[in-house]
Amino acid sequence: QGQLVESGGGLVQAGGSLRLSCAASTRTFSTYAMGWFRQAPGKEREFVAAVNWGVGSAYYADSVKGRFTISRDNAKITVYLQMNSLKPEDTAVYYCAATGKYLGSDYSSRASPYDYDYWGQGTQVTVVS
Repeated sequence: QGQLVESGGGLVQAGGSLRLSCAASTRTFSTYAMGWFRQAPGKEREFVAAVNWGVGSAYYADSVKGRFTISRDNAKITVYLQMNSLKPEDTAVYYCAATGKYLGSDYSSRASPYDYDYWGQGTQVTVVS
């Protein structure tokens, strides 16, 4: 069974940037759609961004659109989340996830953690003002 391992979290000031990475353990994930979710204390896990495999469309939550960028390198079996203009409300544990499903049009409006079969252990992002 494949594994996903996130890295790149940390403490940053508001307005700063971080890049999260999610490395997959097997090449199988190069054909999977990949997503990022986050969970703040006392809140439900929420969708952040996702991308289909290959030259795939990217999808974003409204709260991060224009600030975050998801990308993937299938040769390295790695997906990235570039986070710019960070805000204190972005503070959360960020999780990488993978699914064998194709993410169709308008996915941002119907994204759910239940779409995903594999999850990483999470990486903490803390944004201070």
